[in-house]
Amino acid sequence: MSRNSAVLVRGNSARASTRRTGGEFRATAWLLRHPLFAFVPALVVLAVRQWGAPAVSYGFAGLAAVLVIWWRAHPASFDRWAAPRLRSARRRWTVYRGRRWQRVLDDCELTRENRRTGQTLCPRVLRVRSVTPSIDTLTVRMVRGQDLQAWTDHTPALADALRAERVAVSRRRPSVLTVIVERRNPFPHAIDATPIPESAADVNLCRLDVGDNEYGGPFLLNLRGKRLLVVGASGAGKSSLLWNPLRAAGPMIREGLLRVWMIDLKGGTETDRGQALFHRWATTLDDAIDLLTDFRDSMVERQAWMRAEKVRRCEIGVDTPYELLMIDELAMLTAYGDRSAVREALRLLAEVLTQGRASDHGVAGYVQEPTKDVVDVRELFDTRICLGVTAASHVDMALGDGARDRGALADEIPGDPDHAGIGFVIDTGSRLPVRFRAGWVTDTDIDDLTTRCAPNQASRDDNGPDEGDVLPFPGTTHSANGTSTSKEGVS
Repeated sequence: MSRNSAVLVRGNSARASTRRTGGEFRATAWLLRHPLFAFVPALVVLAVRQWGAPAVSYGFAGLAAVLVIWWRAHPASFDRWAAPRLRSARRRWTVYRGRRWQRVLDDCELTRENRRTGQTLCPRVLRVRSVTPSIDTLTVRMVRGQDLQAWTDHTPALADALRAERVAVSRRRPSVLTVIVERRNPFPHAIDATPIPESAADVNLCRLDVGDNEYGGPFLLNLRGKRLLVVGASGAGKSSLLWNPLRAAGPMIREGLLRVWMIDLKGGTETDRGQALFHRWATTLDDAIDLLTDFRDSMVERQAWMRAEKVRRCEIGVDTPYELLMIDELAMLTAYGDRSAVREALRLLAEVLTQGRASDHGVAGYVQEPTKDVVDVRELFDTRICLGVTAASHVDMALGDGARDRGALADEIPGDPDHAGIGFVIDTGSRLPVRFRAGWVTDTDIDDLTTRCAPNQASRDDNGPDEGDVLPFPGTTHSANGTSTSKEGVS
């Protein structure tokens, strides 16, 4: 029986009335759900009576001028605070309400007809969030008799009706859905690799430009003091987030201010071209354990020096460079190797992840599957990026609970090369997902980086280290005056 129907009783029989609830009561209920439509006009009338129509008009004109100036003068703060609210309100009332919304759902067979009254029952939009220009997140209450499957079956038709790239639907709570409308792809073309700065003075490890975000600005990656986890299926573009940060920090590598410790357990195929850049390089599990042990020992040594010198935070220099451990295909180190080796690797990795921040020992891991069975130390990575993945559950595993419902449709990113490097990251301020695209790095770009930024170029052998070997770890001790002394002498 419809909730808008009365019941007439005649003798021992009962039937539902075909009359609808009075329009005045429906209007009252609508105003109760949208009190601003009554409050704002009433406030305007009171303001006109108090100060006069010209003063109120000037006030509205001034408010509009402030918004325009804010929009033009400081786009970053406007896009964060004002634009999502204004965009959400505009799209709610122009796209997702009224007869237009009802016609769209009716054409897509997502409405139902009340058999007694003949009234068309339309799912109601409870909330619209347009955090970014390209994605709308709707909270929709289904009509009685519908379920998630009914909506899932019609999402392709709904996407075409809304002229959107794609539509994704998930169940939020009983009778309520989350509908994500991706209106357009903000990255129709590949982005060039990050330019290599001229000098180390131009590099800021807290703001490495590695691509573009969906607002048209640079996508800035913070490596210093952070533990980075990049999740993405095969071919999703994880290598873009491996090489672009190195290109953005290339002069620091060349001048010995940044030392890269690389573990590539895919036989070295991904990183062989950049071998000259690395302070240490391992391509087998045994070598990786040795490298991890030495990296941990380097951290402990730095901590001991900091205690002796009463230093709480290191300044990056030749004697105290930033140490960056990069692990390509983390799963081979934390899940799929020999059990004893995996346990040792997890122990060492957990020690570094929990203690390395103050001593300037950072970690960047790259993995295809982010489950706890594969990456047991997943929660110790405080910066997580999700590229294209194969399962919707991987999005929340990578970015946190509810990330997909807030618009991080990483599982909807096509797996072809045209979409490689596109992903989502959680904004540290608003805690909302932001889409980005990392630059496309070619073999020529890697060769250029190696030629221009390889450290100690003159002292390297022409043939370089042998494949799969762990590069020699220089035994280093720090003197009381802060200089660094190696076995070969003072550096």
